[in-house]
Amino acid sequence: MTVTDQMLNDTMGMIHNMNPDQIASVVDAIKLRRNRINKQSINTIQVGDRVQFTGRGGSTVKGSVTKKAIKFVTVDTGAQRWKVPANMLEVL
Repeated sequence: MTVTDQMLNDTMGMIHNMNPDQIASVVDAIKLRRNRINKQSINTIQVGDRVQFTGRGGSTVKGSVTKKAIKFVTVDTGAQRWKVPANMLEVL
């Protein structure tokens, strides 16, 4: 299901009217969704893959995957190593 702009605006409006317990439930659901997306991203990346991501300062950084962990992927750029969330990587 694709979320439309109208659906997003409706959701934001509902959040503004929630009590603290309801907000906590929404936050938990968001965290679970982020974890699922990250696991899906990690499963598509293999050690040795060439990847790129946007580094600090907005520059594009390219390198190869040297290690996969539960939440982060280690990328060797030649000059340094970065620990990057898998959902920030794009396989080249």
